[in-house]
Amino acid sequence: MPVVTTVPNHYKYLLKTKAIDEANDVFKIILMNTTFAFNKDSHALLADVTADQLATGYGYTQDSKTLSGVTLTENDTDDLASTVWSDVTWTASGGAIGPTGAAIIYDDTVANDPIVMCIDFGADFTTPDGISFQIQAPEIDVV
Repeated sequence: MPVVTTVPNHYKYLLKTKAIDEANDVFKIILMNTTFAFNKDSHALLADVTADQLATGYGYTQDSKTLSGVTLTENDTDDLASTVWSDVTWTASGGAIGPTGAAIIYDDTVANDPIVMCIDFGADFTTPDGISFQIQAPEIDVV
């Protein structure tokens, strides 16, 4: 199955009201359990999804992975604006990370930690001890 990214409606509203500054805010990424199903209408804030975040352990620590290397671009060919961050990696240690089927990116600077995007991996992944799990260049496109 393909990877699917979904932007919640609340994030679009926050962009319109200039509450989010993608160039300067701090963004974090978390991994979700396999029962998590993202809803772009009702999952607006981190508190709406924390019950489904993977537990801390074996190389994964809740709410600790900060995204870096942000690049903002305008794409006139496809009529969108993109935000791309550097690769993010977790390395399993002492046991397996997961299984996980999705990741959530949220803005840690804005009050109540609004969700920016859900990345649905299209399958569930378990990362064995000593192996790294990487999300390459997480990207959000706003049309």
